[in-house]
Amino acid sequence: MMRRVYLSLLFLFLSSLSFAADVELNPNHPQQYEVVRGDTLWDISGKFLRYPWHWPTIWQANSQIENPHLIYPGDLLTLVYRDGQPFLELSRGPTLMKLSPEIREIVTEAAISTIPLDAIQAFLTRPEVLAEETLTSAPYIVASSEERLISGAGDNVYVRGDIAEGEKHFSVFEAGQVYTDSETQEVLGYEAIYKGDAWLVVDADVDTVTLHKTTQEVLVGDRLLPALDSDADMNFFPRTPDQDISGAIISVFGGVSQVGQYQVVVLDRGARNGLEKGHVLSVYQVGETILDSVTPDRKDTVKLPDEHAGEAMVFKVFEKVSYAIVMKATRAIHIADKVVSAQ
Repeated sequence: MMRRVYLSLLFLFLSSLSFAADVELNPNHPQQYEVVRGDTLWDISGKFLRYPWHWPTIWQANSQIENPHLIYPGDLLTLVYRDGQPFLELSRGPTLMKLSPEIREIVTEAAISTIPLDAIQAFLTRPEVLAEETLTSAPYIVASSEERLISGAGDNVYVRGDIAEGEKHFSVFEAGQVYTDSETQEVLGYEAIYKGDAWLVVDADVDTVTLHKTTQEVLVGDRLLPALDSDADMNFFPRTPDQDISGAIISVFGGVSQVGQYQVVVLDRGARNGLEKGHVLSVYQVGETILDSVTPDRKDTVKLPDEHAGEAMVFKVFEKVSYAIVMKATRAIHIADKVVSAQ
């Protein structure tokens, strides 16, 4: 959907590298780079910076910076030096432009995105984590029309429970795994497995809804929640959390045992822990505990060090858990691996 927004983007940060001593250029940075379709701002910033998420430190340190230009396929980015300091210049066609403070209202689809949105879009428009009270109070399917055992797109089903006045469009889901804290075992919420959309057709003591766009079989006992707005905010600004955060990966989508780049994981930390959309966390593969075969004690064990395994960016935050996309994986990532605030 075409949307107009004011979007502060990534690349003016390179024009003020001298303002932040902890921000480093990528040792293998190019002198020039032409933006191509399919690029993301994260990937391009990684070509110039060692740590792509450090851009806000530089952006905020320069009081003259407001909002830089959007970046488009075909733009040429050139790294230049003035008085010994690196700057980034952008040329678009025959025109050479220094990235300077400006606000422009532009259709976002024309510019490249911050991260690969197709990897996370479905997670932005569906209810995915439910509190126990939300789960137990949600209306549920009590029967299907024509005595079907399973139902799908085009079928009518009967729903029992309180539907708010004016609600017409719903997501159908079933309760999945229980999310628990990796340290305290506190129940953090329940996975909501999306099955499809439904529309209310008869409002009565037992309501009738029609199923649309089902992704799997709909069964008696499945529950309904009001559908979320599909015009979700797709703008992300990667940055280091303002406080130290430490948690763990407690689930991964896709039924895989090893997590790679652009896969979505569930973290046992959320808004109550200070996490926000755009926060970047470092992932550490938890070191194994092994028997020490050298010591006389045959039962003596030692825990090997945790190893850095990549970075993940939080893109959706609930009260007690959050979703993150793995932006970089330098080794295999697993459930129970640690996450901490990126430096």
